[in-house]
Amino acid sequence: MKAAILRNTNQPLELRDIEFKPLQKGQVLVKLAYSGVCHSQVMEVRGKRGKDKWLPHLLGHEGTGCVVDIGESVTKVQKGDKVILGWIKSCGIEAEPASYTYENEKINSGNVTTFNEYSIVSENRIVKLPKGIPMDIGVLFGCAIPTGAGIVMNEIVPRENSTIAIFGLGGIGLSALMATKLFNCKTIIAIDIEDSKLNLAKEFGATHTINSSKEKVLNRIIEITDNQELDYSIECSGIAKVIETAFKSVKNSGGLCIFASHPQKGDQISIDPYDLICGKQIKGSWGGSSNPDIDVPKLASLYLNGKLPLEKLITRQYTLDQINDALDDLENRKVLRPIIIIDELQKNL
Repeated sequence: MKAAILRNTNQPLELRDIEFKPLQKGQVLVKLAYSGVCHSQVMEVRGKRGKDKWLPHLLGHEGTGCVVDIGESVTKVQKGDKVILGWIKSCGIEAEPASYTYENEKINSGNVTTFNEYSIVSENRIVKLPKGIPMDIGVLFGCAIPTGAGIVMNEIVPRENSTIAIFGLGGIGLSALMATKLFNCKTIIAIDIEDSKLNLAKEFGATHTINSSKEKVLNRIIEITDNQELDYSIECSGIAKVIETAFKSVKNSGGLCIFASHPQKGDQISIDPYDLICGKQIKGSWGGSSNPDIDVPKLASLYLNGKLPLEKLITRQYTLDQINDALDDLENRKVLRPIIIIDELQKNL
């Protein structure tokens, strides 16, 4: 099969024909239809996650496809099932990560990879594709949607008439923004450096927008909230200084800041301990505390009922041969969520 290999950080991914071994216990062989590209992969390829001890290896953690074969003890899916692949654990066996070979060289992988034509996936990294969800849209249920919407629906659950801001309008930030519309928030502020994303945020229900490259964010939030500050903030930019600002923006006595981003290795955040004493709270989110077996069907129902306009997140599709272009465009903020076409013929199966 053709696969994109990370051989060295800060180098383009290499497209090679690699071989895979027979399935082991708990493994599922999936023929990929589509893959998403996340900022996590950009960080990994650019060497911003620190030393990579697994080189060379495969990448990608959200996708859709069709089950070709199942290993011993797999009961969750069967041959022919259409599935969503994602990094967030669900029920099923935690199988050993697969390894592949290229000209007798071992190519490592994790429990799920999607920058390849086929993927050997751990049973607990897949869920069945809900009926009515297109294969390309289904990719977003592997990472962006359960993380962004999950922060709002599982971790915050905003109170009625509350105030909330989303810092950073990538796939996760916009997913969080869409989910806020499911609650009766009084004020929803979208913050980014790109006017095009801020305009899209208005379509998704933002009551206010702030371009942080042109305005002083904290001053504007104080103005918008009539000196009350925020009940909640969600930080999705992956920049340490922005996490600090998002924390400062919430009110004393219960204001909550949640960040889903992962700044590059070595970056640290600095906060005033007195803010914690005054009752401000900050926490990180691991995949929106989502359980894919439970949350993916819920989110799919919201999409099918018109409450999550996910198709607006997909601004460009690429072929697997264009994987490095997709990474570059995402890094340079030219696209929201790149989708890689692996096998478009599966889209309408």
